[in-house]
Amino acid sequence: MHSAPSVNFPVGRSRLARRLAAAFWGLGAAMLCAWCVQFDGAPWRTALLAAALLLAAGAAIRAVRLGEGVQLQWNGQHWSCDGTLRLDGAAAAIHLDLQSLMLVRMHEPGRQPAWIWVERVSCPPRWLDLRRALHASAGARLDADAAKVVQP
Repeated sequence: MHSAPSVNFPVGRSRLARRLAAAFWGLGAAMLCAWCVQFDGAPWRTALLAAALLLAAGAAIRAVRLGEGVQLQWNGQHWSCDGTLRLDGAAAAIHLDLQSLMLVRMHEPGRQPAWIWVERVSCPPRWLDLRRALHASAGARLDADAAKVVQP
């Protein structure tokens, strides 16, 4: 099997990720409204739920900004990032694949994992190369893990 070709891919703001976050937050807000209509319980509970909803809004805003201004690079063996996130020799794992939007976890030994939203509209001509490289690197990592288990 041939390895995926090297690829450089710019990561920018993801509209679809923003829409997903807004939809989930809107669902939470609708549930809070339904709670307020259905139950006349203690007002501190409603205030607590409203505070949780505000925290969720902050987390959603932070989540959709993951990886902005990053140049993602695959050299055939390792991933690296330049820009607002600097990694060299990282491994990538796809955690959500919606065909035109992916949530990728970048992990470099000795560092905290970084999460990046990668969207097709950032660079349509290189999108399929990026997908091939991400899936090939994940497959190579699984093969290496399997080889470690088989050997005594």
